Amino acid sequence: MVTAYGDVPMAVEALHKGAENFLTKPVDLNHLAAAAERALEKASLRNLNRFLTERRGAGKSLVFGPSAAMRELAAQVALLAASDRTTALIVGESGAGKGRVAELLHSQSPRASKPFIEVNCAALTAASLESELFGVESDSEGQQGPSKRGLFEIADGGTVFLDEIGDLSSALQPKLLRVLEGKGFRRLGGTMEITPNVRVVAATGRDLVAEVTAGRFREDLYYRLSVMPINLPPLRTRSREDLIELAAHVLDDLGATLAGAPSVLSDESLDAILRYPWPGNVRELRNVLERAMLIARGQPRIELMHLPRDVHNASGAGVAHHEPRSLSDVEKAHIDRTLRANDSNRTHAARELGISRATLIKKIREYGFSDKRR
Repeated sequence: MVTAYGDVPMAVEALHKGAENFLTKPVDLNHLAAAAERALEKASLRNLNRFLTERRGAGKSLVFGPSAAMRELAAQVALLAASDRTTALIVGESGAGKGRVAELLHSQSPRASKPFIEVNCAALTAASLESELFGVESDSEGQQGPSKRGLFEIADGGTVFLDEIGDLSSALQPKLLRVLEGKGFRRLGGTMEITPNVRVVAATGRDLVAEVTAGRFREDLYYRLSVMPINLPPLRTRSREDLIELAAHVLDDLGATLAGAPSVLSDESLDAILRYPWPGNVRELRNVLERAMLIARGQPRIELMHLPRDVHNASGAGVAHHEPRSLSDVEKAHIDRTLRANDSNRTHAARELGISRATLIKKIREYGFSDKRR
């Protein structure tokens, strides 16, 4: 509200009725621009938090979201799941959700009723991993009693998920290649050829092309694994809406097990979560939200103070910084952000901005945005 007749009672009444700020004439334009920008940011944040609430309980997957890139990723996973014999390679940073994608591939495939077995190739020695995967024949290497079946046999009809495949020893790589080529294997010390009916899903955080070039990973095995690789982006590169989708899923998941803990974020805590770069990706996000829910137990919502200091500081709270900009610059930047967040869909962006589509088109022309805006 801007007025030439301002006094304290009028200011109190205006703020009580919903005014974001109360300015008296003559107005300092830099002050007005800063106030308008803060109001736009708050309005945008409220819209995002409302979006978060609406997405709750919608049966979402932990790693996908509404952006075009994540919808394309979800479609790729669905195609791979339907082709239940095609080997899948999931690539992404630590904590990005590779294991959840592997579970999703299995649960959406015709093999869903059969076993899903996960093996971390980096957690075992080469000898231990070989016996775990392929089994041991009785009386072999001191084995007493009955023969031990390997995980490829136990998972018959189902899926074997080989996490950290880039750490698989060079001695085991040819044996795995034989399995992928449908030629079977023998137990350690055994002579009988066993041909398992399993699907192999592998995951790695390494650059396997570089590993092949360095001679540490077989080229033929790499091509056998990467028929249709799935590249999981880190959280810091995902859209705000994708991150909200993910946070909603995690809050729902944790809320089912943490009685009395709030599963609603305040606007300020949501702002901090959206600004933080999440170097630990999905795993870190889940840990942070679980901790915040425990600390805030008994409270109506998760506030900024319930978040760890690193995440708390990402909100920019307590940082005095102002860059003078004109009101038109603020409006242009906000329209640009909104268009990007809606994948340049003018109808959706106009709805979020609270203006008509015709007005938005006029603004696009006025500010000289690219013709690619649709």
